[in-house]
Amino acid sequence: MANILVCDDDHEIVDAIEIYLLQEGYNVLKAYDGIEALECLKKNEIQLLIIDVMMPRLDGIHAILKIRETSSIPIIILSAKTEDPDKILGLNIGADDYLSKPFNPLELVARVKSQLRRYTKLGNMPAQSQSVFSVGGLVMNDDTKEVTVDDVLVKLTPIEYNILLLLVKNQGRVFSIDQIYEKIWNEQAIGADNTVAVHIRHIREKIEINPREPKYLKVVWGVGYKVDKI
Repeated sequence: MANILVCDDDHEIVDAIEIYLLQEGYNVLKAYDGIEALECLKKNEIQLLIIDVMMPRLDGIHAILKIRETSSIPIIILSAKTEDPDKILGLNIGADDYLSKPFNPLELVARVKSQLRRYTKLGNMPAQSQSVFSVGGLVMNDDTKEVTVDDVLVKLTPIEYNILLLLVKNQGRVFSIDQIYEKIWNEQAIGADNTVAVHIRHIREKIEINPREPKYLKVVWGVGYKVDKI
């Protein structure tokens, strides 16, 4: 069963989350600030991180930035901040999901399960033996989950990988924002524009030489996004 790291300076919240995750059979490790979270990640094999934003010593934002230098594990942010700019910031720095406090523990558990499914199985896209998809200099190996651009390895988060794989496997087809969200997040798209747009921008920054003039991931204004055959 997956090891889940829960990081929040509020011990009661950490303990409450632990109870629900243990009931689902997950192994739970606990940290109370960003520094403790980084140390725990170094010493243990973690499959998912739940982390608060506002914490002493090292906050969640800077901890995530550090984690994303070497790891692509799913990250769910917990925060008392509920404004859209705060959510977008969280996604911008590499988080995969965002839940505002106070939250329903059952919803958090559902999101944990969803993120772990995407991380291990890539959602509804079954892994295929020796599955290699390419377009121009962009190559995705769906067995190793590696992405290279002109033979240079590119690190994508699980959500970014899923979005790009969806588009690369369906070259030439335009997917609307709602279609992308529903296929990748496996839930109804309500107010998904910012969420999808942030991840698309991140993918472009990683795979495009000039993100403002993308070679691979292109927008069809008023319709959606696509990857053209090259």
